[in-house]
Order: sequence, then structure tokens, then C-alpha cells
Amino acid sequence: MTTQFGERTHEAPTSAGRLRAAWTAAHAPVAGVPRWARTAALAVPLAVLPSGLWRIATECVPALKGSGDTGKGDLPGWLPGEVYIIFLSVLSELVAFTAVGLIAAWGEVFPRWIPVLRGRRVPPLAAVVPAAIGTVVLTVMWTAAFTADFAGTTLQGDPTPSGYPGEAGGWKAIAYYICYIPLLLWGPLLGLVTVAYWKRRRNAVRHVTH
Repeated sequence: MTTQFGERTHEAPTSAGRLRAAWTAAHAPVAGVPRWARTAALAVPLAVLPSGLWRIATECVPALKGSGDTGKGDLPGWLPGEVYIIFLSVLSELVAFTAVGLIAAWGEVFPRWIPVLRGRRVPPLAAVVPAAIGTVVLTVMWTAAFTADFAGTTLQGDPTPSGYPGEAGGWKAIAYYICYIPLLLWGPLLGLVTVAYWKRRRNAVRHVTH
């Protein structure tokens, strides 16, 4: 933008511009990240997203009402089931998004919004250990869940409850499995990204010490 005197001024970034810049910064890989590691990291939130959308749809879409296997019967009476479903879905997606931190700058240097730690280097083990544990837990959990599912039982060995979407048949069962089967990839993909992160950080330390 220029004034009548020919001087150039700078327009303040719009909210959309700031959001786009933040999105880019959160996803942009740092130097040395292999393309396959970037692909695997970005695939983790995408693998988790369909199951969250399914859970929300079972509360919002009339044709799917009662098709969600969400354990709402264990909830306290004061907590609406819809709130629980949305919270669970958003939380799952946020946890899945931490895989992107293993390729991005905020996984190597603490962001500015974190008090005390802001600007400091992230110790490699502080990221690798939780990610490795998550890899094992997620892989075992979802493999066991689907093994039990295909056997027609719960993880506790009980018969699947009535109204379970996997046994509904027709398009509901197909949609359910399409949304949930990608969760089998969550653990293995996280494991691949964790290995790449560890190798990159270890090589960086070796380069500095030599």
C-alpha cells in the first residue's frame, strides 16, 4: 500500500494471515527431516481424524444416533454425552498432532508461549521417551481392540453390546470400520517418526561435539 506521497506502508496482517502463518510454522519440517518422516508425521493426525468425526456424527446425525461405542454409560449424570464425545475427539486429535512436533521446530525448541522453558532446546529424551511409550501402547491397544472386535468380544472378553456399530451390518458397519481401521496405523507411524527424530537429534549432537 502506498500513500499519496509515494511512501510505502505495511498493512497489519489479518487474522486469516496470522492463522495461516501459525499453521505453516507448526507443520513446517526442520532441516534434515527425510520426506518419508514428514509424510508419516502428517499422516498421524489424518489417521485419527475419521474416528473422531464418526464419534461426533453418532451424536449429531439422526441416522447414526446410538451407533457410537463410546462408553457413555460410565459417565457421571452431570456430564452431557455430547460434551464428552466432542472433548474426547478433540483431545485425541491434539495428542495425535504431537507427532508433527517430531519433525517441526517446536519439537526441538520450546515455543515462546511455554513459560520458563521458552526458547530452550528440547532434550531429545524428553520427546523420544514419551513417543516411544506411546508407540508401544497405541500399537498394542488398537491391535488388541480390533482382534477382539473381529472375534465379536470386548477387550474384557465379554460379548459386544447390543447396538455395536461393527455388528450393525450394511453401510453403518462399513462406515464404522472405514473410520476406525486407520487407528491401527497410529502406533507404527509414530514409531517411524520417533526413530527419525532420534537419529536426527543424535547426529546433530555428534556434529556439534566434533
